[in-house]
Amino acid sequence: MWPREVVAVSHWQASGHPPRPAPAPVGRPLLSLTLAALMDEVHAHSGAVYLLTPGEPVLEMAVMAGLPRAFAAPWERLGLSAPIPVAEAARHRRLVWVGGEQDMARRYPRISVVLPYPFALAALPVATDRATYGAIFVTWPGAHPPELSDWERDHLTAACDRLALRLERAHEAGRQIRPEPDLLSPAPIASVAGTLGTVEASRMVARLPYGLCALDLQGRITFANAASAELLGLPVSALLGMQLWASVPWLNDPVYEDRYRAALISQQVTSFVALRPPSEWLSFRLYPSTNGLSVRITRARAVAREGPAAFRHGETGTRLVSISQVLSLAGALTQAVGVQDVVQLVADEIAPAVGSQGLVMLGSEAGRLHVLGQRGYPDPRDLERFDGMQLSDPSPGTHALVSGVPAFFASGQELARLYPDQRPAGDMAAWAYLPLIASGRPVGTCVLAYAAPHPFPADERAVLTSLSGLVAQALDRARLYDAKNKLAHGLQAALLPHSLPSLPGIEAAARYLPATQGMEIGGDFYDLVPTGAETTAEAAAVIGDVQGHNVTAAGLMGQIRTAVRAYTTVGQSPGEVMRSTNRLLIDLGTELFASCVYLRLDPAHGRLVMARAGHPPPLVRRPDGKVRVLDLAGGPLLGIDAGAVYPTTDVALPPGSLLALYTDGLIESRGVDIEDALAGLAELLAEIGDRPLDEVADCLVHHSGTATQRLDDVALLLLRATPTP
Repeated sequence: MWPREVVAVSHWQASGHPPRPAPAPVGRPLLSLTLAALMDEVHAHSGAVYLLTPGEPVLEMAVMAGLPRAFAAPWERLGLSAPIPVAEAARHRRLVWVGGEQDMARRYPRISVVLPYPFALAALPVATDRATYGAIFVTWPGAHPPELSDWERDHLTAACDRLALRLERAHEAGRQIRPEPDLLSPAPIASVAGTLGTVEASRMVARLPYGLCALDLQGRITFANAASAELLGLPVSALLGMQLWASVPWLNDPVYEDRYRAALISQQVTSFVALRPPSEWLSFRLYPSTNGLSVRITRARAVAREGPAAFRHGETGTRLVSISQVLSLAGALTQAVGVQDVVQLVADEIAPAVGSQGLVMLGSEAGRLHVLGQRGYPDPRDLERFDGMQLSDPSPGTHALVSGVPAFFASGQELARLYPDQRPAGDMAAWAYLPLIASGRPVGTCVLAYAAPHPFPADERAVLTSLSGLVAQALDRARLYDAKNKLAHGLQAALLPHSLPSLPGIEAAARYLPATQGMEIGGDFYDLVPTGAETTAEAAAVIGDVQGHNVTAAGLMGQIRTAVRAYTTVGQSPGEVMRSTNRLLIDLGTELFASCVYLRLDPAHGRLVMARAGHPPPLVRRPDGKVRVLDLAGGPLLGIDAGAVYPTTDVALPPGSLLALYTDGLIESRGVDIEDALAGLAELLAEIGDRPLDEVADCLVHHSGTATQRLDDVALLLLRATPTP
């Protein structure tokens, strides 16, 4: 849910308003003029305006200025939930500032993978109090200070507010805002004199002993002197109007093209050395400005030969788009952990980027397809027939998976021609069926659906096919993770008590939260064991933590819990239980340690006996509401010293007392001193201790700051002494 109404400006239909007739488009280039004025005011280098797409939580670039749109190709269409500054600005309706290359790498690593250059960025919402219409971002070269100045902030905010008001007025007047041509002013291809200003200047440049050429923002050569033509091995006429890496075959490499992008984005001088076959090395030095590049070319000293670049493509027109999109989305897929993470990421990132309105992720198992997740289909019954479909059934999804060949249907007629019995799901009109093959094994099919007929040109098919391989690898990893996670959770659940016994005079509640990193399994345990007759309230309570977060730690935890139960049942005293458990752990030879607190409770007589082995001290809340930390004498961790002694301490436990046993995961968090965390836990227990015990338990684990992000698992056991009849 967004904090305010989100409106797609291209159809202006806000919730609660009656439908309007088809509006007339706006003739004045509102977006371009606003963006140009804003960039001029704050001396920004590039920028773009995004508008919300009708009926979708998607931002679409409406105009870009200062740099080729290809530089921002992975982000032309963005889901509002994408972890991208401009989406974050629109989603939270606030300014987002990224102060430089390191800040970008830390907060938005997927952008830094595609654009690993020094530049600063500000993203702002275009919104009024009533609705959000889109967002704007602007960038500065790497020399910009790491902080945004107050006057820059004021100018940016004021300009976006003015644009939002104009868009709101257009909405009220029924006018439509459409995307506008990008603001790029490449230098015209002209004579040398026209390019450099005077005939004498051009003659001077022509006489220079090194090569000199000029590139516009698109990388096209607008001027080249004779020396550069000689060094590059082509006549000037073959260079003018062409991109440098397109006209010179041995420069057709993303490594060199990357230097051109780095110079334009950072506005810093960059250079590279390239080998002109068969054996001549040339040095290229790029001097950027806001309207292009000047390139100086000289012979370089012999350098160590580098291996060939990893990527070589003959089609340069769309190469930047393809490479940057794949890099960005590959980075996104590495963040997916479980299967639903993959589905969510494809829905939020890939589907908006390729203009898809529907998604179905099908997994393959035991010769059948299963629906793993979907987006864009409000009625789940539309997809029921695909769940459990045999791979031998004739359908585009099964055929794509079995054959390994993607299938593209630009319209319903194309689909019906090959699959006349196939009834399309939902109101979709075009489909891309992408087989998901990981390490030669079919793992599923990704179906991208479009609400209107959609042609699939060759370059788009190539990008989708490349992305399907990345999705397949991510899905394969996610399924393996989910299987391991399910096994780990099953093991953890089997080793912990399914429920706590109901005992007279003792009210009990427990909570266990696994760590949010790794396999989400650990060695924390707790137990409550009756020690007397059914009519008595005597019991033993234990809580402990085995070192480690893996199956070994969990298995050892189960052994310790079983041993404590056995030693309790045979009547050992608290000190003896601890000594016996310590010897057992050493005899097992696991080289793992464990902390533990063991209590013998006798609420009928208002007392308990405690033994402790290197574990955080329990808290006891007295009937008057005061909380005491039971930081009493104890022994070392279990599993260290076979001859260790564990002293016991008697503690008063009158009716109404509340005892809190916990593991260190409850009080340990980044940036918080453990003593402060323990004091905060005690204060909270004093405040809420009179509430029902389950409510107290929930409050303690959520207030600790570990409810969502936990480096360690958390166990909590609460025991309240109640009056006995």
